[in-house]
Amino acid sequence: MWYHRLSHLQSRLQNLLKGGMTCQALQQPNFKSLFPVAIHWHHTTSKSLNCVWQQLEDHFELQYADTVMRFDYVWLRDHCRSASCYNSKTHQRSLDTASVDLCIKPKIIRQEETTLFFTWPDGHVTRYELDWLMKNSYEGQKQKVIQPRILWNAEIYQQAQVPSIDFQSFLETNEGLKNFLQNFLLYGIAFVENVPATQEHTEKLAERISLIRETIYGRMWYFTSDFSRGDTAYTKLALDRHTDTTYFQEPCGIQVFHCLKHEGTGGRTLLVDGFYAAEQVLQKVPEQFELLSKVPLKHEYIENVGECHNHMIGVGPVLNIYPWNKELYLIRYNNYDRAVINTVPYDVVHRWYTAHRTLTIELRRPENELWVKLKPGRVLFIDNWRVLHGRESFTGYRQLCGCYLTRDDVLNTARLLGLQA
Repeated sequence: MWYHRLSHLQSRLQNLLKGGMTCQALQQPNFKSLFPVAIHWHHTTSKSLNCVWQQLEDHFELQYADTVMRFDYVWLRDHCRSASCYNSKTHQRSLDTASVDLCIKPKIIRQEETTLFFTWPDGHVTRYELDWLMKNSYEGQKQKVIQPRILWNAEIYQQAQVPSIDFQSFLETNEGLKNFLQNFLLYGIAFVENVPATQEHTEKLAERISLIRETIYGRMWYFTSDFSRGDTAYTKLALDRHTDTTYFQEPCGIQVFHCLKHEGTGGRTLLVDGFYAAEQVLQKVPEQFELLSKVPLKHEYIENVGECHNHMIGVGPVLNIYPWNKELYLIRYNNYDRAVINTVPYDVVHRWYTAHRTLTIELRRPENELWVKLKPGRVLFIDNWRVLHGRESFTGYRQLCGCYLTRDDVLNTARLLGLQA
């Protein structure tokens, strides 16, 4: 009975608040008798503002922009943007978080238009704009996409007719660079045309958007099918779809390919949007998507060829998601380099194999395969955290050059140009 009575009272209270009831009205005797503990609601209504908030024992609750948000008081004190707590020039915190009383509570909370003011026990005042709280609350972030994307299969990508960017425009204009990065962020791949077919010009192109990430393969890599390294990529064999450097703790973020010469047949490049395939798994069998996002696996690279001696191990799930909004940000898929599965208990491993098979079926659907022919002058950038690549077998002499880019620097360039990344 008490549960139904409480629900009824909450419903009445919400209706009254929607109708414009203020906190003063709640202090009338007939309302006080309904609640054994006083609840202090504050309700502000205007054409541009509809805000309800209350100060609770252990947190502050705010309803604004159709979202209910809850803030710990330590959090509210820690994120103060006053001059003594935060350096607005460097965008760095000055406040020593460890000095904040973990039991802190504001003495006074008041609102002026779209600003909330919190007065703390020592007299310090913290002010927050409602929109700032909405943007930076857990509930706000839960609704927000970190990086907008367009998921694609071959037909979707081809119908989009995504334009390539000219080499000179890419190098010399912010507009060309911004258009390139927008394409790259949305689709996970982008092309630059009319690039002189040399390693030097490819390097110059890469340095326009990022620092080049030096790895065990060097800074700029240049190879033919001579099996000079202990990797299948250095052969003429076909390569199934995969992401690179899964055996790094942090796989390389962006990969650059430039075919400088090919005197022979075959060798087309295969591209598959891993996020599109993963979305199909999520829609069809969400429990398998969840399993692939939670089970950690080892990937391993062992090389003993000539003077190259390497033993790399990277650990992580196949699908990596942000825990607050479940947004996928990295796929680590490479059946060549996956190590012995010894991080998964017996009662989970068969279910993992089932989920892996489901994802593989999606990745291998012919309609999801985009085949492109790399040629001199056309440089391909691949988001290695999203798009899988492969290759058909080939004949003849084939020269490729390229490099890996640091993901942070590419995204930094995009943000400086006003893109969401």
